[in-house]
Amino acid sequence: MGIQRAAEVLRTSKRVVFFTGAGISADSGIPTFRDKLTGLWEKHDPQRLETADAFRENPSLVWGWYLWRRRQVSQSQPNSAHFSIPRLANAGWEVCVITQNIDDLHERAGSKGVVHLHGSLMSVKCFACHRPVELTPEQLQIADEEDLIEPPRCTRCNGRLRPGVVWFKENLPEDAWRSAVRLVRSCELLISVGTSGVVTPAADIPGMALAAGATVIHVNLEDVGLGVANEIMLLGSAGEVLQTLIRSVGID
Repeated sequence: MGIQRAAEVLRTSKRVVFFTGAGISADSGIPTFRDKLTGLWEKHDPQRLETADAFRENPSLVWGWYLWRRRQVSQSQPNSAHFSIPRLANAGWEVCVITQNIDDLHERAGSKGVVHLHGSLMSVKCFACHRPVELTPEQLQIADEEDLIEPPRCTRCNGRLRPGVVWFKENLPEDAWRSAVRLVRSCELLISVGTSGVVTPAADIPGMALAAGATVIHVNLEDVGLGVANEIMLLGSAGEVLQTLIRSVGID
């Protein structure tokens, strides 16, 4: 019943926004905060490492954590959920992607112009002057997951370089947030995939879409709906549900 109603809404919607969280990348082997970490990192709480204070106190530890995460992502592949989105776009829908994820799996699956609300593991900036910096692949690699090295320095101000991601207690990038709000308020359908609905202000996006008159389809392993009329809750893994949904509108 739910998938049939979702397919009917998708079939009659032209402007579709996908809003994605950690759940869409889980089948690619990228752990969420709920997953147990391994090796050196099982002794650490990610939420304690992902702060500016942690970087000030132990920059080598935090830099090493992100190099390890970057290597994880580089060894992972987009899954069927990621590929379903550009397939919908190629079939004629006007599709945009807003993600809370810091991996590049949407881009590697073929999605264009992805709005990254929480930054990207693939980018680096100066902790002091905030200038974006390009590093060589060699500077972003680790020989062993337990190698902790001092972060490189900014050539302009000599500040330590940090990952270009949004840490806890930091504001979202203004340009990304403005783009997200514009897209959400003008869409006909928002498909929220693998998002927890906990981290604000990103968690406000489904409610923003509903307030603008759009329908919201939630794809998640648990019910994260807001309990209003224009919502459809599809329970299951992101890959299985999205493949079923796009097949239901005639995309093989």
